[in-house]
Amino acid sequence: MAENYIEEEHFKGLNHGKKALPKGEYDNCEFLQCDFSNSHLSNYTFLECTFTDCDLSNAHLGNTAFRNVQFKNCKLLGTRFDECNGFLLEMDFKNCQMQLASFYKLPLKNSRFENCQLKEADFTEADLSSSLLQACDLSQAIFESTRLENADLRGSYGFSIDPEMNQITGATFSRDSLEGLLDRYKLKIE
Repeated sequence: MAENYIEEEHFKGLNHGKKALPKGEYDNCEFLQCDFSNSHLSNYTFLECTFTDCDLSNAHLGNTAFRNVQFKNCKLLGTRFDECNGFLLEMDFKNCQMQLASFYKLPLKNSRFENCQLKEADFTEADLSSSLLQACDLSQAIFESTRLENADLRGSYGFSIDPEMNQITGATFSRDSLEGLLDRYKLKIE
């Protein structure tokens, strides 16, 4: 079966549960107010696409390619990005709800997370080098063997990052969030 190639299309209000998005490669497409929650988007390719006000919560993303994709005001609860195709993976997130999302072992260099809810997100063994995590709620997010060299976490809060278990050389933090780097020492900071 030939794979579909869709270029510069606009999709608004699509509900993947009722009418499936044809499997294929989407290049420079825009998705607005679409519902992909609990949908099977495995083996799709999205190149230079934008998702705005969409719901991809618990979407199945086995081998899905996201290359230069932006998510704005999206709901991505429990989304397993770790199942995506990591080759040339590039995603940016702005004002997204991403509780319980998994980025396990993903190459996320130079990614942008701005004003996102990342509570209990899993960044174990992910490479966030030179990434921006600005004004994000990282409460109970998991950072284990995570590369954060030269990452910018200014304005982010709620995180607990053990400098001895993660690579943080050159990372930037706000003064008021430094206690998240000292949790393991059980200090009282006033």
